Amino acid sequence: MRSGFGFLSTIPVGITMEGIEALMRHVYIFPIIGMALGLIFAAVAYLLDLFLPQDITVICIMIAIYWVCGINHIDGLADFGDGVTAHGNIEKKIKAMKDVNLGSGGAVFVMMVLLSLFSAIRSMDHDILPAALIVSEISAKQSMLAFAAFTEPFHSGLGQIMIDRTGKREFLIAMIISSIASALLLNTTGLIMVISSVLSALYLARVSRRNFGGGSGDGIGASNEIGRAVALCAALALGVSGWTVW
Repeated sequence: MRSGFGFLSTIPVGITMEGIEALMRHVYIFPIIGMALGLIFAAVAYLLDLFLPQDITVICIMIAIYWVCGINHIDGLADFGDGVTAHGNIEKKIKAMKDVNLGSGGAVFVMMVLLSLFSAIRSMDHDILPAALIVSEISAKQSMLAFAAFTEPFHSGLGQIMIDRTGKREFLIAMIISSIASALLLNTTGLIMVISSVLSALYLARVSRRNFGGGSGDGIGASNEIGRAVALCAALALGVSGWTVW
């Protein structure tokens, strides 16, 4: 659990390679870490909504998300976007993804996710927002496991370790945890949020396989960022449609 917080957030709990190895043997706890992080964001949303205008509250929620979770995952999204939009064969796409400079493809991917996140949070009913933030963080972490479980690594690194250690068993255990927690918080809407984010990760795994020949840490990070935004957009759509109860 300690290594989980160290790996998935900026919370200074201390982390070692031995801890990472232990975490990778129990990756099904990712949704539990996501639930704890989501509780922080839910508290921020609830408290700020009492004192600040709506737009400022939304911006502060987003700042809290990236302050607590760090920018490693959104950096992975940017690299993933650069690689996917690069022209040429697989080798050229991988080279573009590994380039430390931000390209136009990565910038567009990041911009679209941030705009989606802002719009979904701003448009959501205040009564459902705290619970939706918790479920969206659970969904984001489940998305990471979905990507890792249904792809193969194409180079070494932390992403390769996670992909190698995340099988269908770990994905299913985590999915049960995610589904129960999300259903308790938001009933049918919570379940659909998790399922929507997992489907987005499976699609990303397919895109990654087609463009790079497999998956990497950048794809895992991209799954986290896109999964969070997709989950919140799904909650918003279902809330508007009135499907928030059994």
